[in-house]
Amino acid sequence: MAMTPNREIRVWDLPVRVFHWLLVGLVIVSLITGNIGGVWEMELHLVTGSAVLALILFRAAWGLVGSSTARFSDFVRGPKAVIGYLLGLLAGRKATVLGHNPLGGWSVVAMLSSLALQAITGLFANDDVLTKGPLAKFVTKRMSDLITEVHEVNANLLYILIAFHLAAVLGYYFFKRENLVRPMITGSKSLPADTDVATPRLASPWLALVLALAAASIVWRAVTL
Repeated sequence: MAMTPNREIRVWDLPVRVFHWLLVGLVIVSLITGNIGGVWEMELHLVTGSAVLALILFRAAWGLVGSSTARFSDFVRGPKAVIGYLLGLLAGRKATVLGHNPLGGWSVVAMLSSLALQAITGLFANDDVLTKGPLAKFVTKRMSDLITEVHEVNANLLYILIAFHLAAVLGYYFFKRENLVRPMITGSKSLPADTDVATPRLASPWLALVLALAAASIVWRAVTL
């Protein structure tokens, strides 16, 4: 029996891939420097936290006007779709999904929301020693302390979300034989040639550049008030 040839379909555009790997690097540095807590480490922590916020702002905008697979409308589904997808996984059914599946879509929303909260609270937080966020001067010490507590609690939530994300990637690779990392590097997913899927519409990378610069400008303006 002849094997069905595969075809490469462009799933993730360059802006999404650059965003993803930049975010990975910045989050790693932020978590390490935040746990060490030295003087220069905390200065770097503030820089990476601000950069994360700029990335999140960009991703929020790209989720509205970007490529079809990057849009929230493509992967944020209701409870019925999520439950149906989970039941399909348990039953061993293989569903062809170009972008994020219904479960992964909500994982993305949770991760972005938690990262946004972490970055925003970091702007107002303090460590009661030498370091405080660039906007801490605009709130009372009591309020800054409260926001710092939220910052610390949410950091633990981030660890859980990151662990869940890594477990999902490994689970798909070992149990579903689906490599989720490769498409996020190359941008393409390999599917059987007879798979009935529409080719995603890719938005202009120049639009992404404009949005990225706007997001960076907004954050820069905020942290230099």
